[in-house]
Amino acid sequence: MDPLTTARVDSWTWAVRMYKTRSSATAACRAGHVRVNGDRAKSAQPVRIGDEVRVRSNGFDRILIVSKIVVKRVGATVAAECFVDKTPPPPPREEVALVPMRDRGAGRPTKRERRDIDKLRATVRGDPGDGSWLPDDDG
Repeated sequence: MDPLTTARVDSWTWAVRMYKTRSSATAACRAGHVRVNGDRAKSAQPVRIGDEVRVRSNGFDRILIVSKIVVKRVGATVAAECFVDKTPPPPPREEVALVPMRDRGAGRPTKRERRDIDKLRATVRGDPGDGSWLPDDDG
């Protein structure tokens, strides 16, 4: 049996465990998260040994050089032999912009704070704050 020379890019990225499912690999190709030799790859684009495949996952690009063609999903140790990982090391944790955390009490007021604000507004307007200032039904 002759060895494979090409494989679909979605099948290969799934087979080497870059994606959990074949459909998620196809969706990533459709969304433009997979590049072959610098160009956006469609799902059926063939990959060959020596091609550079860039896969975007979790906000970072992984740069892989194809060293072996596989189309069936393989174990993690075999999958690691199918590519050379040229991804640069991630930046230190200090340089990564974290999601800003809001101080407790800042931003949207709590229920207690809202009631205090309502009381303050009622005293400024001159109403007693108990709803007695609302107009009567008889006009």
